[in-house]
Amino acid sequence: MRFIALLLVFVALATPALAEPLAAGGSGRVVEVVDGDTVMLDDGVEVRMVGIQAPKLPLGRAGFVAWPLAEEAKAALERLILGKTVTLSYGGRRMDRHGRALAHLHDRDGGWAQGEMLRLGFARVYSFHDNTALVDDMLALERDARAGRRGIWNNRYYRVLNATETPKFIDTFRLVEGRILDAARVRGRMYLNFGEDWRSDFTVTMSPRDMKRFPGALGEPAHWKGRRIRVRGWLKSFNGPMIEATHPQQIELLD
Repeated sequence: MRFIALLLVFVALATPALAEPLAAGGSGRVVEVVDGDTVMLDDGVEVRMVGIQAPKLPLGRAGFVAWPLAEEAKAALERLILGKTVTLSYGGRRMDRHGRALAHLHDRDGGWAQGEMLRLGFARVYSFHDNTALVDDMLALERDARAGRRGIWNNRYYRVLNATETPKFIDTFRLVEGRILDAARVRGRMYLNFGEDWRSDFTVTMSPRDMKRFPGALGEPAHWKGRRIRVRGWLKSFNGPMIEATHPQQIELLD
């Protein structure tokens, strides 16, 4: 009995604790892989694999051009879980506006589908403020794949942009790096400016509501002047290219 107790202690120490607990959500067999981050189960449930974004296929959308390596990402996910029984786990909001389950997927051997797609380089981290479980783990896997130039990270389309390149990529999801030249709060909204002209240069902004999520996680954004960061999100056009940051996991401090 003492040996078993010691063994359990060893396992507990050797197993990293999850930053945020996941709630069990049933299981099902994967009968179709829609694309690199979406699957259908045998019970009719469609699962959007939360926390990642794989290259997109048209899927019947008129005029939509497949992103580079979209077919390869789909094939990679098929090799991982097609025909297998997977368990669903939830770490935040459970359903998106399309009625798809927002879940993490694990097979019977403990394989984590999101983690494997990131490790192989066929997905990027894509998080939301109401669904951030395991994002730190996913960011680490993404960084490793990017350093190894695996999958999408060996394709120029997915490169990390310099802040000065952003005007060419409006309405796309991007990773952007740059140094914050100025940080200002205007009527409660935070603006992180990356150029001399805030009317035309790249900016990261945070609403007063979203600002409440930042202190304590990365520190006060108002104090980031001079810091180099990597930010991810959809580039929009508002006084130049802009990304709205709604939660700390969108931003990595690089120095």
